[in-house]
Amino acid sequence: MSQTPDSAVRTYIEQHRSAFLDDLAEWLRIPSVSAQPDHAPDVRRSADWLAAKLLETGFTTAEVWPTDGAPAVFAEWPSDDPDAPTVLVYGHHDVQPAAREDGWHSEPFEPEIRDGRLYARGAADDKGQVLFHTLGVRAHLAATGRTAPAVHLKLLIEGEEESGSPHFRALVESRADRLAADAVVVSDTGMWSEDTPTVCTGMRGLAECEIHFRGPDQDIHSGSFGGAVPNPATAAARLVAALHDEHARVAVPGFYDGVVELTDRERALFAELPFDEERWLRTAKSHAASGEAGYTTLERVWARPTAEVNGIGGGYQGAGSKTIIPASAMVKLTFRLVAGQDPDRIEKAVRAWVDEQVPDGIRHETVFGGATRPCLTPLDHPALQSVVRAMGRAFGVPVRFTREGGSGPAADLQEVLGVPVLFLGISVPSDGWHAPNEKVELDLLFKGVETSAYLWGDLAEHWREAS
Repeated sequence: MSQTPDSAVRTYIEQHRSAFLDDLAEWLRIPSVSAQPDHAPDVRRSADWLAAKLLETGFTTAEVWPTDGAPAVFAEWPSDDPDAPTVLVYGHHDVQPAAREDGWHSEPFEPEIRDGRLYARGAADDKGQVLFHTLGVRAHLAATGRTAPAVHLKLLIEGEEESGSPHFRALVESRADRLAADAVVVSDTGMWSEDTPTVCTGMRGLAECEIHFRGPDQDIHSGSFGGAVPNPATAAARLVAALHDEHARVAVPGFYDGVVELTDRERALFAELPFDEERWLRTAKSHAASGEAGYTTLERVWARPTAEVNGIGGGYQGAGSKTIIPASAMVKLTFRLVAGQDPDRIEKAVRAWVDEQVPDGIRHETVFGGATRPCLTPLDHPALQSVVRAMGRAFGVPVRFTREGGSGPAADLQEVLGVPVLFLGISVPSDGWHAPNEKVELDLLFKGVETSAYLWGDLAEHWREAS
């Protein structure tokens, strides 16, 4: 067990609670909306604010790193133990667009505390979850008498996550020597509910493509030519119909090659979560669960790869009838990938499959966009177990496990740096990421502070034991 005294940590946090909230409110007032060019100066101001705050916290280095887009912030605080592990914390300081007329009950960039909740754009996603590490590391030092963290602590806080992280991988590759670490902690995530703290163990990857079909050189009369020339809209529909088999498995040959299957233990841990499928369906605005046979809903969205049709079109779309064979059609597809799948192999497999599906007389082009790789940390990894123990001490109840069905830049850190990615977040579904009236539960925010305070000593101790 780590030597950080729980009571000392909690006392320190309580003594500095008000000042921390003042700092967070000051940061939240900066409208660092990366998606809107008019706010580019605000995104830079947000990065400068954070760098200054990290120096004030005690980090020996805090730098604003330019990119071809919005700036990131890097900070470092070496341990006084040269053999301590190095941990890199990832988050982001940019936020989604927000305006009062979108349905906010208060100004989105003027933080308000109501009923134990802090309302503001970025309160949960992600400024609150970034900043709690500043108070956490200070509580760690105060409770242990240290003058430096028990680990070599680094931070990389991105400025373009809400715009799709277009320059993030290039930044990580160009700065890999400065970012070198033994593990990455991602604090841009959440947990199951207020009563069920959880740790995420992985995220799915993503590959996406558009397929364009061209038949006649122009729209032609379906009476004069129908039934005698290939129809690109029919080709698109047939391809979509062939994408899955009768068991809802993706029918692309080789698609499942290398997939890391769920273990019996993981399936049992997922089953322990208080999942209400009817409630989930209401959230999904859907009327029935569906998907790959042999798997539960949670297993499908967290741990199984998918192929989805995001759009399909072609031919006449107006009112009434227009009796044509259209000149063109298109399909948009995305593939969520799990551990063991490589986006490059998936692209090759999909291209080969499309080539086989399209009939003679239809010209086609398959265009892939950027891809995100999946990431997964084994349940028994010592760093993951440190996160679980630290969160368990803070919350006082057993910590359960989830995965994330979506995709994000964490996989770039795992791949470029070659280290495990861990997820530490305290946000809950009701926080309303990207929605009007985004908020963070203050009790949970300070549980995040407490978890951070326990984590560094636990990692230092148990990493050394595992090594």
